[in-house]
Amino acid sequence: MSVLRPLDKLPGLNTATILLVGTEDALLQQLAEAMLKEDCTSELKVHLAKSLPLPSNVNRPRIDLIVFVVNLHSKHSLRNVEESLHHVDATFFLGKVSFLATGVMKVEITGRGFFAAGQESHCSIHRNTVMKLAHTYRSPLLFCDLEIEDFRAAMAQRLVRMLQICAGHVPSVSALNLLSLLQSSENPSLEDL
Repeated sequence: MSVLRPLDKLPGLNTATILLVGTEDALLQQLAEAMLKEDCTSELKVHLAKSLPLPSNVNRPRIDLIVFVVNLHSKHSLRNVEESLHHVDATFFLGKVSFLATGVMKVEITGRGFFAAGQESHCSIHRNTVMKLAHTYRSPLLFCDLEIEDFRAAMAQRLVRMLQICAGHVPSVSALNLLSLLQSSENPSLEDL
């Protein structure tokens, strides 16, 4: 079994690499394209994978951030992420792993603008299931409906910024600092779950 480790390769000069793991190929590709459009002082590399482990015979760069994408409308998506997590070294969970839940809301365009309504009753996976998964691995959980271009662009911007921090390209901020900030501001306490 091949385990992905954060420090098994030397970092590239001014390079930041993100790995997006999920079963939704089209959405991941669109998110990757949106990320590559963002202004970034580093050379940005985006790799996509349906699941882990990655093939061991491929020469790949050091991975600075892994984002596991879970579609709330697909139990297969959740199962895939849960199985892939077994192939990630524990040190990655010190700020270099994030979960992204998509399929969260339905947006209706009205005469007065956008109206977002929760679509949780139509979801195969309850949001609390994904929240517990993120809490178990002590990793941040982000929510975004990747099918909506504006939301996808905002998430791409946020992921690029997180990637720059995880790659060590932001002075005085580490991946562990970021993890601490994201957990205290977004994730609920265990009692709330």
